[in-house]
Amino acid sequence: MTDRPVNLYSSGPPETVIDPEPAEAIAALAEAEAAADPIAAIGSVCTRWPTFLAAWASLGDVVAEPALKYAAYRTGYHRGLDKLRASGWRGSGYVRWQHETNRGFLRALAGLQASAAAIGESAEDERCAIFLRQLDPEWPPS
Repeated sequence: MTDRPVNLYSSGPPETVIDPEPAEAIAALAEAEAAADPIAAIGSVCTRWPTFLAAWASLGDVVAEPALKYAAYRTGYHRGLDKLRASGWRGSGYVRWQHETNRGFLRALAGLQASAAAIGESAEDERCAIFLRQLDPEWPPS
């Protein structure tokens, strides 16, 4: 449970914004993404901060094997649902790209969609595509 209020808008559903990650984690991810072996380096960031959604999305971005991409993105997605709930989300409402702290979750969900399509999971591909548009009607970001 959180003490943070869920923002209610008279013009639509509530909007949830995930809390920011520690500066140390953000710096470690930036360094890992630039490393000579980004897979191992980003994997270390995921190990040190296992709830850091952008790290899981970045891991999915750098691995080549479709099953490993799927696994990394799926981990980020499920960790993201936990973070959303902790931030006051109750299963509906907006989680918009315009908020930097939501981007790790949305990247993981988009990556899950793409990797599901790549391995022939068409039902999951479709569910993820719909969910992205429900969370942010302006998806994909420009």
